[in-house]
Amino acid sequence: MSAVVIPIKEVEYEHPLPGNTCDTKHAWARVPPEPTPAERAALKDKVRRLLKERNAVMVSHYYVHPDLQDLAEETGGIVSDSLEMARFGREHPAQTLVVSGVKFMGETSKILSPEKRVLMPDLDATCSLDLGCPIDEFDAFCNQHPDRTVVVYANTSAAVKARSDWLVTSSCALDIARALKDKGHKILWAPDKHLGGYIQRETGADMVFWNGSCIVHDEFKAFELEDLKKQYPNAKVLVHPESPADVVALADAVGSTSAILKAARELDAREFIVATDNGMMHKLRTLNPGKVFIEAPTAGNSATCKSCAHCPWMAMNGLVGLAHVLETGTNEVFVDPAIIDRARVPIDRMLAFTAALKAGQPAGALVPNIGAA
Repeated sequence: MSAVVIPIKEVEYEHPLPGNTCDTKHAWARVPPEPTPAERAALKDKVRRLLKERNAVMVSHYYVHPDLQDLAEETGGIVSDSLEMARFGREHPAQTLVVSGVKFMGETSKILSPEKRVLMPDLDATCSLDLGCPIDEFDAFCNQHPDRTVVVYANTSAAVKARSDWLVTSSCALDIARALKDKGHKILWAPDKHLGGYIQRETGADMVFWNGSCIVHDEFKAFELEDLKKQYPNAKVLVHPESPADVVALADAVGSTSAILKAARELDAREFIVATDNGMMHKLRTLNPGKVFIEAPTAGNSATCKSCAHCPWMAMNGLVGLAHVLETGTNEVFVDPAIIDRARVPIDRMLAFTAALKAGQPAGALVPNIGAA
């Protein structure tokens, strides 16, 4: 049987250097071949069987292939954002977690469930935000601002998380930043400059930024979005805050993947223009069958060779890789136990904060005042 040749896709991303400047590096992504209908059905049956045999559960991100989203839900797993994937995996009795997403998601699952085996369809699936924030350079940047509280986004390596004081997701970043500001904290934010800028505009917090961006969200174009709005004058615009400020300014709702799903369900509209990874379209359309969802433009006069509304590394997750890791136990995620211990601190802070917020308790009380013993 001949080996399958998987195409290589080169992808540009911004790589911050010491001094918080950027140059352009290259990364690559393997795009798995799409199986035939017969192969697809056989692979899905095989995955269902192996999940039972291996005492495993699937957790999939909203941005991966629809087959991997559907399989996760059909077999008792979950489709969600990165933190909920990890939290679900920690609380589920299965001893093996299969994480369909990108590398930092597998690491976060391992940090929260160090006693469990964590597998991924492709260990090389990564993230431009993670790639663009290497620990040595980030540590040096933090050392230049010793008076600031280090707040990092979930889209970072375990080592960067371990260097931080707080971890946030796009769904809780505003609340945590406001609480820090109210207690007098000055913030060092990493890695996404667009999300950081949105938080600063919304909260007025004193922030310095690492100069990173998501190669998908960075490509949404305000000029072309305005033209698209003219074509669909009744459409509501849903925007992820990793997008540029001029795109965010055109939104009817701004928020995380879960917030976008909520807005699509609750806003009084039949048509929506969506500025986030187009992997979200599957869940949006499944949950809202009577509504129309249109991708926000990444192309147009200002397009670059990066223009695409789908993460190439998310696209590396496929049925063939999924079945292979379940069958062989390969592609296991390992994190240094010493890093796990340190990285759990900012994660646990965030989990305690969001749990208090959800329970209607004073979450801000969990943030110490500056200078407090």
